[in-house]
Amino acid sequence: MREPVPGLRAEHGEAGEDQCVRKTGAEPFTAAGRPAGPTVADFWGWSRSDLLDNTERGVLAEFIVATALGIPVDGVREGWAAWDLTTPGGVRVEVKSAAYLQSWAQKELSRISFGTPRTLAWDADGGGFAGVARRHAHVHVFALLAHADKATVDPLDLDQ
Repeated sequence: MREPVPGLRAEHGEAGEDQCVRKTGAEPFTAAGRPAGPTVADFWGWSRSDLLDNTERGVLAEFIVATALGIPVDGVREGWAAWDLTTPGGVRVEVKSAAYLQSWAQKELSRISFGTPRTLAWDADGGGFAGVARRHAHVHVFALLAHADKATVDPLDLDQ
């Protein structure tokens, strides 16, 4: 569980908090109380399959790092948290992702750079940023999809 950031709401699951329930993928969209055709898995396949996309690749990198560090992934990711992961020992981890290849057409490989800027934490209750800009994580992990051949790139291949 993440350590609270001063001025921010409590973690999911604590008293008074709404919980986001983890989906299985089998949940149907409904209309008039009845299944309307597609499922959450259909949505995930449609919206999340491009793992070269910068946003999806970043979330995938967080998942890979979490599993490598033994951080449970049976809950729900907090997309607006001040850092990405917390180890069982309480170490706050920020994961940065980059790749030479992108989803779009490229004339040359992307230049790799990572930044660790000071940021403001998001206050979900107040609907804005709170506190003083700082680095919220104890450590940063720089994840690089180093493969450089678009014909064979596979973000699920950890050797790449």
